Amino acid sequence: MPQGFAMSVESKLAQLGLKLPPAPGPAGQYLPWVRAGNLLFLSGQLPMEAGVPRYVGRVGAELTEEQGYAAARLAALNVLAQLRAALGSFDRLERLVRVEGHVASAPGWYGTPGVLDGASALFLGVLGKRGSHTRASFNSTHLPWNVAVELVVTAAVKPD
Repeated sequence: MPQGFAMSVESKLAQLGLKLPPAPGPAGQYLPWVRAGNLLFLSGQLPMEAGVPRYVGRVGAELTEEQGYAAARLAALNVLAQLRAALGSFDRLERLVRVEGHVASAPGWYGTPGVLDGASALFLGVLGKRGSHTRASFNSTHLPWNVAVELVVTAAVKPD
């Protein structure tokens, strides 16, 4: 990776008016991330700010699609914080590999891919090609703390 990639990520976030929060801690008896070889598996990341759930409710019922998009973007910001905490620096990130997005949704609402574009757009915007990924999307009836979105991410990292 080119020298200074981490600085580039931080400056791109700043251009978007964003700052990485501290990486969220686990909410139970599990690890926030596990590295296996050159793959890094992150536990589910939620739209949380300072430990408080944001965007509570189901998209298509209590929340609009625009609010769902914002929830996915906030969850993606927590993914980035978790990546930095796990790797120490974005310079060690080779690329995102897979994003699984779960959206709490009302019965009959099927706009999950558009909501998850909130996360994908942020990843691409700040990580460039390293942020391109495969993705699976799922509609859920409820998610932890009744939040609208949960992201589960796998990333490839540079060998030690």
